[in-house]
Amino acid sequence: MIFRNRREAGRLLAGQLAHYANRADVLVLALPRGGVPVGLEVAESLRAPMDVFVVRKVGVPGCEELAMGAISTGGVCVRNEEVIEELGIRGEVFEAGAERERVELERRERAFRGQRPAPDVRGRTVILVDDGLATGSTMRAAARALRSQQPARIIVGVPVGAPEACEEFRREVDEVVCAVTPEPFHGVGQWYEDFTQTSDDEVHDILGRFRAKSLYAAGSL
Repeated sequence: MIFRNRREAGRLLAGQLAHYANRADVLVLALPRGGVPVGLEVAESLRAPMDVFVVRKVGVPGCEELAMGAISTGGVCVRNEEVIEELGIRGEVFEAGAERERVELERRERAFRGQRPAPDVRGRTVILVDDGLATGSTMRAAARALRSQQPARIIVGVPVGAPEACEEFRREVDEVVCAVTPEPFHGVGQWYEDFTQTSDDEVHDILGRFRAKSLYAAGSL
């Protein structure tokens, strides 16, 4: 199955998360930037509040799409040991890449949230949404950072994912919803007609329109 764009993919994912609709404890956290248009469709369909959860992939030098790890809000750093060992990546190379991504992570936190506090996830059912799951490093960092904030449950939701990555996550979170798990997988972008990079402005626009429609939970975000 090929999605036209992230919005269409989000609508399909929302259908598989319908059992979480109209629940006061549910919060959708989208991974920017590509996860935000997907998360919008999920949050609107479930009638749930939405915010962003900022995570940055640490790419292999010269092949940045391949993740050797990831970092997230809350200071969590996840290493992809399989990639690191296979490519013989030295510790100082990983740390240099992680530091570059920390700078960008802090910039995005300021750009997307401004002075708004991060949502209180304690005791809530949180659905972490992205546009796809390949190696899982980025989502793994998000899930681990989120777990430290004591939500009641963590659900990972993606429109498309590598079968092995989706299966691995079942041991790390409370529920995994991968709408489609094609084999061979190749990469997330292969399953979208339009996989244009989502811009900062688009994220601003989506979050702004979402807040304007009063879909944020009153007093909790």
